[in-house]
This record gives sequence, C-alpha cells and structure tokens, in this order.
Amino acid sequence: MPSDDAPALLPTPSPATPRYQQIKAFILSRVASGEWGAEDRVPSENELVKMTGVSRVTVNRALRELADAGLLVRVQGVGTFVAGAKPQSSILELRDIAEEMAERGSRHAAQVLAQHAMRADAALAAGFGLPEGAELFHCRLVHREDGVPVQFEARYVNPVIAPRFLEQDFTRITPYRYLTSCAPPERVEHVVEATRPEPDIAAALDIPSDEPCLLIHRRTWSWRVVATRAFLTHPGTRYRLGGALD
Repeated sequence: MPSDDAPALLPTPSPATPRYQQIKAFILSRVASGEWGAEDRVPSENELVKMTGVSRVTVNRALRELADAGLLVRVQGVGTFVAGAKPQSSILELRDIAEEMAERGSRHAAQVLAQHAMRADAALAAGFGLPEGAELFHCRLVHREDGVPVQFEARYVNPVIAPRFLEQDFTRITPYRYLTSCAPPERVEHVVEATRPEPDIAAALDIPSDEPCLLIHRRTWSWRVVATRAFLTHPGTRYRLGGALD
C-alpha cells in the first residue's frame, strides 16, 4: 500500500518540504518540460498514487490546490487537465548578478546571512496570493564585487516552485540562477524606489545609515503562480540602474 514514507518517483525529500508540495512540484515540472501540455489530461489520482508512492489524500490535496490556483482544470467524472495557456506580455530582461560581474571582469562573492523556512505574514501572503501563515522559503545575502558589497538580497520563495531551495549552497550558485533552472520566469514585475537602508542592511553593506540606496522590488511568476519576491538594496554610490528597449 502506498505510504508517504516511501515515495517512488519523487526526489529525496527535504524535511522542510511537505509531501503534497512535492506532488505539486512533480506535476508542475512535467507541465514545464512540455511532457504534459495545455489541455492534456494528467494521470488520475490512483495513477499518481502508483507513480509517486504517496497516499491518495496527499495526491488529492495537491491536485485540488493546483486547480484552485488555476493551473489545472478538474472535470467531474472525466478527469483532470492542464489549464490552457494564457497570453503573457513581454518581460524585462533578468540577469544573474554573478554573470554581470564576470562580464565586467570582476569577481563575485556572496555571504549567506539567513536561509530558512518561515510562515508568511499578511503582507507577504497577499503578494504571493497565498493564505496568511503559508510556508515560504527565505534567504538573505550580501553580494560583493571584488570584495566590495554592492547588493543586499532578501528573497522569499514559493516552496512549490523550488522544493529544494533550502538545500542549496548560495555561495556557489546565486538564488537567481538556481530558481531559473527550476522554473524559468514567465512574467516579472519591477518597482524601483530610493530609500534609506535599515540598520542591519547598512551594516551588511558597510555603508552609513543615511546613505541613499536604490531598492528594487521584484516579483516573478512561473507556471502562472507567484514564484518569488526579492527585495534588492544597492548603495547609491556603488550602483547604477539602466536598461534599453528595442
């Protein structure tokens, strides 16, 4: 009999990742790869139980939540289908900060200050379209260019998108690069504002508390759900924001 203690096709679970979240990621990964296309029928609950080795209750919850998010369509007596694709507008180019530095001939280094699971407060939950108290993954890093701090990154991640996020070594791979390998962004939202840094951010960036900074609020969507929210603080004296549209 299937058990949540012995999944068959799921990756080795992280203790922080509930099984129903792993089932959601399992389904979404096949949609993202094109194995299950828009309007294709996905395996039944019984079939998914056999494929993954988890309980039917767990599979049912995963399918129900994906349907509630608009990613699947459940038809009574017929089956469950991948929702049809919705049109997306073009997005701003996203770049990996380590890659940008390499192109300038600079050396990138990152210091991880925090990396853990947390419960979303009302504001974060609203930004993700999740209920208050939902689990999120969180990390805080300082990015340095040739030893000089140039960006403070505070990032929140939907566990469905990257169930192994907490297992990564972000001194070796940036959160951006890891997340885009899991789920390439389909849509991005940017808000840029001038701000004064919070004391802990000023200390991490080694700048005076009254130095003007640029704060980028970034929200990305993958598989039509909010995948991540990032708050990127740059010292005004060390960073310039630019871009071009063709």
